[in-house]
Amino acid sequence: ILSVGAKAVCVDVIPTPAIAYLTKKYGADAGVVISASHNPVEYNGIKFFNGEGYKLSDELEDKIQNLIENDFQGINIPVGENIGRKTIKSKKALTDYIEFAKSTIDMDLKGLKVALDCANGASSITSVKAFKELGASVYVINNDPDGVNINKNCGSTHPEELMDYVVKKNCDLGLAFDGDADRCLAVDEKGNLISGDFTIAIVGRYLKNKGKLNKNSVVVTVMSNLGLDIALNKEGIKTVKTKVGDRYVLEEMKKQGYVLGGEQSGHIIMLDYNTTGDGLVTALKLS
Repeated sequence: ILSVGAKAVCVDVIPTPAIAYLTKKYGADAGVVISASHNPVEYNGIKFFNGEGYKLSDELEDKIQNLIENDFQGINIPVGENIGRKTIKSKKALTDYIEFAKSTIDMDLKGLKVALDCANGASSITSVKAFKELGASVYVINNDPDGVNINKNCGSTHPEELMDYVVKKNCDLGLAFDGDADRCLAVDEKGNLISGDFTIAIVGRYLKNKGKLNKNSVVVTVMSNLGLDIALNKEGIKTVKTKVGDRYVLEEMKKQGYVLGGEQSGHIIMLDYNTTGDGLVTALKLS
């Protein structure tokens, strides 16, 4: 980034949705995350966000890939004083994102006993701090990242340990994030897993009752459970179906003005708060 004359604002290890939020907050032209998402470390790739905090279109990503594959032909490489400058905002970025996430609920969490599975990933600091600062009693597993243990038999793709842990610690709720913390699955007090579909039903009903569910509709993929359609229909909520993939859910939400959408995986998008799936915001809403 510096080599082509751009300025880089480095924020260290932080959730993907934090980059989406901070890109817009800091007035940056783009956001970049190195992440394997919910996969093991060897699958690391790059996620891009535009200046509005949205993931790039397929067409723009193809253009970027073509530039790379053609050795940046036609791109002038600056030298000397024209190269970019780096600034570091690690602590400020963490604080800014945590404060934003906390602001999405209008209550504290005193009296709540919650277990968090941080997948040895980016939520190890942000989620723990947010819940503690809101007054919850917090019990944490898989929050000791070493760079290679991310998502390894833990987090939202392997919630079995959390399901046992919630019961063992007599918690009211368990929350499992994936490595880059844009997903969240929940576990009830009896150790039962609460899927992303169930979460959409809970949040959808809550928003409808508050008069905040635009068009009384939620966007889901063709992989969503039939039970979700039935449950939402009973609540007077319509389901709109898209192809599998959060980008298709988001496209439909933006096009039609819907505010809630997501997938079974726990990738829940609430456009009133953030421009991509946000595991911490989802966790706080469920709590």
